[in-house]
Amino acid sequence: MNNLDKKYHIWTAGCQMNVADSRRLGSSLEHLGYNFTAQAKEADVLVLNTCVVRQSAEDKALGFLHSIRPLKKNNPDLVINLMGCLVGVRGSEKLQKKLPFVDVFSPPSDPGPLIAYLTQDEDYVAETTATQNRFALMDGEIIIPEHERGKLVSAFIPVVYGCSHACTYCIIPYQRGIERSRPLGEIVAEARSLAEQGVKEITLLGQIVDRYGKEVEDGPNLADLLRILNDVEGLERIRFLTSHPDYFGEDIMEAVADLPRAMPHFEVPIQAGDDKVLENMKRGYTQADYRKLIALIREKVPDCSIATDIIVGFPGETEEQFEQTYQLLADLKMDVAHLARYSPREGTVSARRMPDDIPDAEKRRRFHRLEALQKTIATEINARYLGESVEVLFEEKVKGRWRGRTPTNKLVFVETDDDLRGQIIPVRITWTGPWSMQASLIRKPIISL
Repeated sequence: MNNLDKKYHIWTAGCQMNVADSRRLGSSLEHLGYNFTAQAKEADVLVLNTCVVRQSAEDKALGFLHSIRPLKKNNPDLVINLMGCLVGVRGSEKLQKKLPFVDVFSPPSDPGPLIAYLTQDEDYVAETTATQNRFALMDGEIIIPEHERGKLVSAFIPVVYGCSHACTYCIIPYQRGIERSRPLGEIVAEARSLAEQGVKEITLLGQIVDRYGKEVEDGPNLADLLRILNDVEGLERIRFLTSHPDYFGEDIMEAVADLPRAMPHFEVPIQAGDDKVLENMKRGYTQADYRKLIALIREKVPDCSIATDIIVGFPGETEEQFEQTYQLLADLKMDVAHLARYSPREGTVSARRMPDDIPDAEKRRRFHRLEALQKTIATEINARYLGESVEVLFEEKVKGRWRGRTPTNKLVFVETDDDLRGQIIPVRITWTGPWSMQASLIRKPIISL
């Protein structure tokens, strides 16, 4: 059996970076002649791309891994590849002993071990490890996997791997390694390749995306990258995430304000609204600093949308400190607030040094209070769109309705029999809710011949 007869399946959990890594790994496998299958039981190569940000994510990955063990027993030639944050960058010796039925262990964003195993090419590992771009483009281009070809409208492009900031609660720096920026030319080449294959929108990814190029003396920064990508033919929209208040400079805001293809939406986590909690998290700013930043963003980029992240129940968080977070969210009125209850991750500073002393019931109570507040805020913000005309980039049809997003990243649904995929079309908002909107077409879409 040659590679053209062989199939691969990739199971992906976790963040957008893992989604990007899996798509790029699929591209590499299809360069080798493998074909995608949606059924794990049909695969000759089975990849699990894992996340360990929370214990539940790790448990889910291990559960799925053990569920596929019988596939290996029934087919000894099946290649099982464990990839991502569960493996990490520090080696897999313990995992190899614990999971003897796994053939290949790959660090995050690194296809080298699997490609070397499949091709028996040990030099490939050395070559990919020697470059900052662990996902070196094979034959100079990214091939969108066949099952997504002609369907993929929006794609992720990693620009910064790893993280060197090390918040006390976060396991990512330990699992993904130190911060490394990809070379400018490789990012632009990937963006052009994706655009040539029909992708209309790209989202630049980094654990702290604002730090792109910071470790390269006199190198390009994120604002420079945005300006260069704005000229890539075929691209219609550019987004980036996630930002950090300490590194989100005015040059980035000005680039978004100036560039027609840079979308006016920002993901800037606060995590907590109390200065002592922020200090214990090792975030590096105060709530006053954050308030000033949000005000500056709204001044530089009027009518933008802003999303934030908040963790409730961090070790030692008092009721008074939680109320500071509640008040900050009430005052700033963010478009989106991603909420999470604190859970310790083995190996982090907070897990080693700070007792998890907030009862789960109290964490849930605080979570639900913020959730209710944010629902009210989002309802009020989105209600302003009612009756307005906005441009929406449509991505896919879900349960009979076309799904797309506005420049400010608002989710919009339109019911029509027309094919809207990949088109930016003006719509009239007819209904608004806290999490999405409904609209009608103002004009008919362009029909592709």
